[in-house]
Amino acid sequence: MAVPLIGLTTYREQAAWGVWDQRADLLPTQYAAAVEATGGVPVLLPPATQTGAAEAVVARLDGLVISGGADVDPERYDEAPHARTAGWRPDRDAWEVALLDAADATGLPVLGVCRGMQVMAVRAGGALDQHVPDLVGHEQHSPGGDAFGSVDVVTTPGTRVAALVGDRLAVNCHHHQSVRTHPGFAAVAHAADGTLEAMEAAGDRFCVGVQWHPETAADVGLLAGLVRAAAVYADTR
Repeated sequence: MAVPLIGLTTYREQAAWGVWDQRADLLPTQYAAAVEATGGVPVLLPPATQTGAAEAVVARLDGLVISGGADVDPERYDEAPHARTAGWRPDRDAWEVALLDAADATGLPVLGVCRGMQVMAVRAGGALDQHVPDLVGHEQHSPGGDAFGSVDVVTTPGTRVAALVGDRLAVNCHHHQSVRTHPGFAAVAHAADGTLEAMEAAGDRFCVGVQWHPETAADVGLLAGLVRAAAVYADTR
């Protein structure tokens, strides 16, 4: 099988390194390291605005990860911002939706991580709960700062996600929003407090969103599953 190229969408933020302090396209190294560890080659995808850019990129990829990051613009699901919704990035929203459109057109394998799952749901016509603590009464899903919360998740038997990670697992998460509705996707994992933790599309195509951060864990079963699907895609397209 060919070594698959896995696209990873990136942040575009003010950043400091060495003598520099300027706008930069960046992503935590854990994403690329997890792709490499499972047999893929990571390719970073900063937001692009040219007409046809998403289609050109997807034509060269074998798999796609929509990465974590800032809140999705609530205008995309026709709601006013919650008081705790802030810092959305219209450039990322537009870029990632365009990539998902192009990926759907070609059957490209896709994994959405945290924000990525939310972008997938909103693109499909769904909506988000903008502040999870309002619903569950605790902040375990995002304890603050740069810390990850630890949440126990139960998966739905017989699903793709369950086959990759088992019937239950503890996950690392960092989110204050969650998916409320998700047209075209099945809900396939939940936290004990009822928060939706994973969704997947029906059929043979790998198209999965998870609310947690699989790239941070020693068990990268989801990323391994994506890379395997990407390798098959590369050999059969």
